[in-house]
Amino acid sequence: MKIIKNQEFGGERPLYCEHDLYLEKVVIHAGESAIKETSDITAVRCRFEGKYPFWCCDRFTVRDCIFAPGARAALWYSRDLLMEDTIVDAPKMFREMDRLTLRRVAFSDAAETLWSCRGVKLEGVRAEHADYIFMRCRDVEIDDFHLNGNYSFQWTENVVIRNSILNTKDAFWETANVTVYDSVINGEYLGWYSRGLRLVRCHIGGTQPLCYAEGLVLEDCTFADDADLAFEYSDVKATIKGSIRSIKNPRTGFIKADSCGEVIIDGNIKSPGDCKIQIR
Repeated sequence: MKIIKNQEFGGERPLYCEHDLYLEKVVIHAGESAIKETSDITAVRCRFEGKYPFWCCDRFTVRDCIFAPGARAALWYSRDLLMEDTIVDAPKMFREMDRLTLRRVAFSDAAETLWSCRGVKLEGVRAEHADYIFMRCRDVEIDDFHLNGNYSFQWTENVVIRNSILNTKDAFWETANVTVYDSVINGEYLGWYSRGLRLVRCHIGGTQPLCYAEGLVLEDCTFADDADLAFEYSDVKATIKGSIRSIKNPRTGFIKADSCGEVIIDGNIKSPGDCKIQIR
């Protein structure tokens, strides 16, 4: 294994096509593609300032590092990443990647991050300014995730989320086979056009949630006061603890709630229009 410690690099491709490399306290200054087309790389306590440092990489570990704002689009087209205890201040991280695990990673600008990735695991991750995070990802496992950003998880498939706080408008649009356990989801227009969305013991806020959905399941969920006009045109099976402000034109299935401020069934309801609503 080649070892590089306490050095600085800049310009274009300074460590291009390196393999079996250990970096410690290395600084990658402005430039492009510093560690492109590499494999078996470990980076510990390093700082990345230039664009595209890890493209087309196989089997790499990033631990206790910093990605400065200039290190945008840092990790694309790569496989088998472990990233731990790292600060990311750059947007557009992780595209077209396979098998990546992030533990205790903090994103200050997670815009357009994690697109078209497969086999993703997150533990203890925080993401700010995270508009359009997780676009078109599949096979995702998440625990203890705090998200602030809109349009998240659109077109994702096979996702499991636990113990998380998601502040995000237009989340889970056109998703397939997503399950969320014991989490808080705040944001308008949650889960529209989803297929197989399942929410278990979740707290849901924001107007017009869970409309146009197929195979929607809620188990022992609660709703905030602003979560009105829920379930329009949805195929739903829901048990709700406490009160829900209003239910509008569910298409089929059943909804059981402790109380409901208003049930709206009008001439615009879609066939078969046979959803059974039980207010206990």
